[in-house]
Amino acid sequence: MSGASGSAVGDVFDVVVVGGGAAGLNAALVLARARRRVVVVDAGEPRNAPAAHMQGFLSREGMSPAALLEVGRKEVAGYGVELIEGRVDHIDPGFFVHLDGGPVLKARRVLVATGLRDELPEIPGVRERWGKDLLHCPYCHGYEVRDQPVGVLGTHPGAVDQALLLRQWSGDVVYFPHTQELADEQRERLLARDVYIADGTVKWLVVEDDRLRGVELAEGAVVPRSAVFVFPRMVPRDALLSDLGCERDERGWVTTDAVGRTSMFGVWAVGNVADPRALVVTAAGKGAAAAFALNHDLVDEDVERAVEEYRAAATADPSAVR
Repeated sequence: MSGASGSAVGDVFDVVVVGGGAAGLNAALVLARARRRVVVVDAGEPRNAPAAHMQGFLSREGMSPAALLEVGRKEVAGYGVELIEGRVDHIDPGFFVHLDGGPVLKARRVLVATGLRDELPEIPGVRERWGKDLLHCPYCHGYEVRDQPVGVLGTHPGAVDQALLLRQWSGDVVYFPHTQELADEQRERLLARDVYIADGTVKWLVVEDDRLRGVELAEGAVVPRSAVFVFPRMVPRDALLSDLGCERDERGWVTTDAVGRTSMFGVWAVGNVADPRALVVTAAGKGAAAAFALNHDLVDEDVERAVEEYRAAATADPSAVR
C-alpha cells in the first residue's frame, strides 16, 4: 500500500473509497471489474485486528483478519485500484477528499467504510484480554468456547440477552450483573434459562500464564471462567458522514437504503460505520451491493452527459450526427 503522496493532486476518480476493510475492498473490487477508476484510502485500524481468526465466512473459515485484508489488497491492486495508506481529514462539497498531510483527491462519488470502535468497560483485565478470551460476538466465537465455563459481564443493556443467547453454546453460563441492576423479569428469564447469576461488583479478570482463569468480585469471591463475553459500546467512525450532512436515525446512526446510499447525493456508507451488526462476510456483501448501485448511478450520469453532448452537436451541425 502506497503512502499518501502516491496519488497526484488533481486526479479525478470515479469513486474514492474511505476505509480498506472487507466492505471497502470488496466494493473497490467490483467497481474495478466494472472498469471504474477507484482509489482506496485506509488508516490501518481494523476493528477486528485483535482477533486471531474469522468465523462464519464461507471458504475463509479460520482465516486471520490480517491475512484476508492482505489478500484483498493484492486482488484489487491487480485490477488497477490505487491503495493509499493514510487518513481522510475531511471532504469538501463536490467530493474533494482531503488526506491528512497528503494530497486532495477529486471524486465523482464517495463510499465511506470506516467501521466503528468498541468502547470497553473500565474493568482491569478487559482491555488486555480483548479478542483473546474476552469476547463479544457469540456467532463469531461461541463455537470455539462451546461447553466451556463462560461468563457475561453486565456492563451494557444488551448483556442479559447476550447471556441468554450464549446458553445455546454452553451449559455453564454465569451472568455478572456488576453495576447493572437486574429487573425481576430479567432475573427470572436468566434463571429459567439455567444461567447462574453472580451478584456483586466485578473487581477484575483473573489471568494466569496468559490465560483467563476467572472473574473476581469486589466482595472477594472468584468465579472460575475460561471465557468471558462483554457487550461493548459501539461507536461508528462516521465524522466524515456527519460533516457531509448525512441524516441519522433515532439511535444516532447514519441512515442508508438497502444498497448503502445515504441521504446525501453521491455518498454511500457500508459496513460497521452504518450497521453495527455486520460481520466480515456481511460487510463484504454490502460492499458489493453498494458497488453495483454506484456503478449504475455513474452510468446514468454518463448517459445524461452523452445525451447533452449529442444534442449540442446535433444542434450545431445536424449532418455531423447519426
